[in-house]
Amino acid sequence: MEVRFARREELEGINELRRAVHTLHAEGRPDVFPSTVSAELSECVYEAFDSKEMGVIAALSGGEVWGYAVVEYTEKPASPYTLPMGYYHVAELGVDEHRRRQGVARALMDFMKEDAVRRGFPRIELDLWEFNRDALRFYEAAGFSTYRRHMELWLEEEKS
Repeated sequence: MEVRFARREELEGINELRRAVHTLHAEGRPDVFPSTVSAELSECVYEAFDSKEMGVIAALSGGEVWGYAVVEYTEKPASPYTLPMGYYHVAELGVDEHRRRQGVARALMDFMKEDAVRRGFPRIELDLWEFNRDALRFYEAAGFSTYRRHMELWLEEEKS
């Protein structure tokens, strides 16, 4: 298996995995994610590929995309509330369902760690949806820890 920055001709294979990840999210939070994948969502990976502030990473074997990550190189200036900070943000990560538990996500994570260090970022950040317990277990096993939470309170009259 090879992990590297994706080539443009591999983006459609990455989009196939992105559609599966979207379906997982739509099933987990149908109140947030639409059930269908829009053309705009498919275009996002091309925009990330063309951006200097983002990267698209592919895990491949035999020319087949087994997994991917979309990352953002984030620099935030100081504000009245926080110090300036820079971090490597994992915006998306997905592995083909038939290739899970074969080291694909770990290889992607190793690549991202090396890339973050090369770019001078002190840390990697990501967020995930609470229903995605498999992802949570993977990230915790990879050394990630929670430092901030987003919480919600549903108001009965807003649910309908």
